Amino acid sequence: MTEVQDRKAAEAPADDFLRFPPDFLWGTATSAYQIEGAVAEDGRTPSIWDTFSHTPGKVNRGDTGDLAVDHYHRWREDVALMKDLGLSAYRFSVAWPRVQPTGRGPAVERGLDFYRALVDELLAAGITPLATLYHWDLPQHLETPSTGGSAAGGGWTVRETAERFGEYASLVAGALGDRVRHWTTLNEPWCSAFLGYGSGVHAPGRTDPGEALKAAHHLNLAHGRGVAALRAALPGTAQLSVSLNLHQVRPLTDSPEDQEAVRRIDAVGNRIFLSPVLRGRYDADLLQDTAHLVDWEQLVRPGDLAAIGAPIDQLGLNYYSPAVVSGSGASRDDCHGRSDHSPWPGAEHVAFHQPPGELTAMNWSIDPTGLRDLLDRIHLERPGLPVVITENGMACEDYVTPEGVVNDRERIAFVHQHLTAVHRAIEAGVPVAGYFLWSLLDNFEWAYGYAKRFGMVHVDFPTQRRTPKASAHWYGRACRTGAVPRSLS
Repeated sequence: MTEVQDRKAAEAPADDFLRFPPDFLWGTATSAYQIEGAVAEDGRTPSIWDTFSHTPGKVNRGDTGDLAVDHYHRWREDVALMKDLGLSAYRFSVAWPRVQPTGRGPAVERGLDFYRALVDELLAAGITPLATLYHWDLPQHLETPSTGGSAAGGGWTVRETAERFGEYASLVAGALGDRVRHWTTLNEPWCSAFLGYGSGVHAPGRTDPGEALKAAHHLNLAHGRGVAALRAALPGTAQLSVSLNLHQVRPLTDSPEDQEAVRRIDAVGNRIFLSPVLRGRYDADLLQDTAHLVDWEQLVRPGDLAAIGAPIDQLGLNYYSPAVVSGSGASRDDCHGRSDHSPWPGAEHVAFHQPPGELTAMNWSIDPTGLRDLLDRIHLERPGLPVVITENGMACEDYVTPEGVVNDRERIAFVHQHLTAVHRAIEAGVPVAGYFLWSLLDNFEWAYGYAKRFGMVHVDFPTQRRTPKASAHWYGRACRTGAVPRSLS
């Protein structure tokens, strides 16, 4: 897109464009294991996702993140791409086993140096960095210590891991705190707890509902320990948050049975994180629904909820698609991966149904009203708390044409619809502070391997060649001008 096109967009009549606040953050997001590769370089040790992806049958086609998209060696090229596109912010995650290989002890400076250099390059390019401390790559040593080791394992099912996370947060803050203002403790702890320890479709692949609930509490506690560590190490201007993949849950019918299904899924899908983080409590109905699975009085110790509920400056919201549920039925496909084990403790009987509308390549319904509903909910529950859309995007069947372009018009439509929903929320008074398109690059999409493409930049995996898609140019113009057209027609 040319400077002339940017100027025309900026000068167009106000009723032709939706204009966002001047300080709105326009960015894109990635995570370490999905893009970095270099899994055995510069002191990095295996994470639970290294182990899981190398376990036969766990990931589509046996794909792993060993190379991913080689961002560890191509980060300058990737930052240059973001600059050329006009992005103003970039959300990345730090690989815990690259910084602290066993999850305890001093940092590996070579690992921190990578992130120091990345942040410096971003700042030099005029791109605001947002650092996420945990995007699912727990050091394997904290899950299952090496034979003969003295440290206890157990991953997120044990309290010790939350304490170790606080120490890790201090190390990263000490290295990057002079140049990174925006920090996220955890990304999607629901997935870490309930897909990792409940249904087993994510690392570490365990399938115990009681252990999944323990993991959820310890992830919440890790967030609290992380906030305390960051507050102690960072300037007062730092903006701290946690990113939650909240579920917009809707009943199949208006029947009491289906309304009860919504309540149960909301309890274990949303309020298990929202209530302790925003209110310093676990809701009574959640405790009652799951009392047969875990002893909450033993699990939650004095002081835990105060730590978890420490004030945050922003809330990160990841949204892709709504959920439709009923109190009975045959379907258990919740779009989180097929398993004989439920990721919904206390709501295992609830049936999930395909929402109406067009579908993405993930078979997820496209429905921007779900995003608007969630923004309204957060604003109602915590008025004045800024919200950042830390993930939103779609997988498409992308390919490079013989002319060397990727015409992902459906992704442009998706982003336009969701940015329109965000703009309407802002007009209604919801303080939305930014939007981060998932993702910058096609990458390792967890249990789907490399079969699903979410990037606005196409990656030819055998050659690692990057090709910006049509959506990258469209979104880049929105970033540069701070506006999107009211209509794509």
